[in-house]
Amino acid sequence: MSSVRCSHGQSDYANLPQTAGRAASVVVASHGADPVARLLITDLTGPPLSALVSTAAAATTTASPGAGSSSSSIRCSTAASPEIPTSGDHTGATRPHVVLLPSAGMGHLVPFGRLAVALSGAHGCDVSVAAVLPTVSSAESNHLDALFAAASPGVRRLDFPLAPFDESEFPNADPFFVRFEAMRRSAPLLGPLLAGAGASALVPKSSVPQALHDPKHLFTQQFVANGRGLVHADGVLVNTFDAFEPEAITALREGKVEPNFPPVFAVGPLLPEKFPPAKEPAGYMRWLDAQPARSVVYVSFGSRKAISPDQLQELAAGLEASGYRFLWVVKTTVVDRDDAAELGVLFGHGFLERVEGRALVTKGWVEQEEILQHGSVGLFISHCGWNSVTEATAFGVPVLAWPRFGDQRVNAAVVARGGLGAWEERWSWDGEEGLVSGEEVAGKIKAVMADETVAKKAAGVRDAVAEATANGGTSYRSLAEFVGRCRDAGGRHD
Repeated sequence: MSSVRCSHGQSDYANLPQTAGRAASVVVASHGADPVARLLITDLTGPPLSALVSTAAAATTTASPGAGSSSSSIRCSTAASPEIPTSGDHTGATRPHVVLLPSAGMGHLVPFGRLAVALSGAHGCDVSVAAVLPTVSSAESNHLDALFAAASPGVRRLDFPLAPFDESEFPNADPFFVRFEAMRRSAPLLGPLLAGAGASALVPKSSVPQALHDPKHLFTQQFVANGRGLVHADGVLVNTFDAFEPEAITALREGKVEPNFPPVFAVGPLLPEKFPPAKEPAGYMRWLDAQPARSVVYVSFGSRKAISPDQLQELAAGLEASGYRFLWVVKTTVVDRDDAAELGVLFGHGFLERVEGRALVTKGWVEQEEILQHGSVGLFISHCGWNSVTEATAFGVPVLAWPRFGDQRVNAAVVARGGLGAWEERWSWDGEEGLVSGEEVAGKIKAVMADETVAKKAAGVRDAVAEATANGGTSYRSLAEFVGRCRDAGGRHD
């Protein structure tokens, strides 16, 4: 099979079609005049597919060509298989080999691990996951170790050390964007890495757009450079499901957004991997075991952004005043960095003592999917990162949406519209003046926890997830079709 040549700047890699946004982040690797296995992947962590309806047309018409992004990639090799697999039956078919290259950060690593497990399990693929080195945090390193231990031999490790990179070129830039740029510049190293994995098509992925209002912002430049290639992809793989975003999926599939939009494959939500249980349950799980059913408010704003000290104190006041039990994962630093701040200093004298017995507050890493599927959790106060939204759908936990930046207000709208929870649109987010008072927070918690309709609708979303991801469901069939295309593409280029 042909292999994709990877280099940076004025090179073959600059000719790789690129895209932008979550569903707009499909990239197709081409090889001169002979396109190779133009397969597909998208940012599995970004905004809901609805966001693409309002951005795809602009992205495909205004973006200028530029060097490619390598923040996440897939490469696939296979022998031909004339039929799309159904019901997990792979008898007589050669196993495709898929190589995944997730970008830094737990929010990206987690869904790519889930995709790896899904492809290697029910859909009969050999999968390699590239571990970008050095890792950003101990949580990331530990997650990779657990993934490979649990999913071997179907999922294998492929180390990808980044090239030396001078971060001083971008003073005061968001560390996430700097890491993104380091991966872009390490593109020449992908060729040897992927050649050794025995695959043929490289499919990079861009990240979620952030500061697009500033044309000079580093991420804006990356986003625009990645935009034009969307319509050249053979398809778009998205971490959502038909019943959750039917209008957006239909609009894209029927060409209402962009006449030449490629096929959309809704394969979500990608479900958590099942790692072997720990010998001793984590402290937060033992605490949850001691709480009544649906009595706990779980609070987490993700690993990507920190909340200001003043807003943290108002949130603390609101949780205390609500009267409900709560489990709060506190974040005071950005981009998956380990957090050294003392809780007593963050909340002031007496808070932890006053809530002792009915609350657990931690700065440590938690396995969120374990928490969300625990019967004692009745509400999830979330920033609405897409991983958190999809995990809440899978377990039917109502969400009180409090988006903080980027695509998260779009995600929050999907939460409210899709029946997963509630969104108080007036609440401020990162960069806006004003605080949400503790009184407002307490009032909203009381209202949502007391509303049985909210809980019933969230349970209905959970049932829709189970139907979509079951053998023969819409998401299962979409992923099976993707694997079938891998086999067919491999047969054309052997």
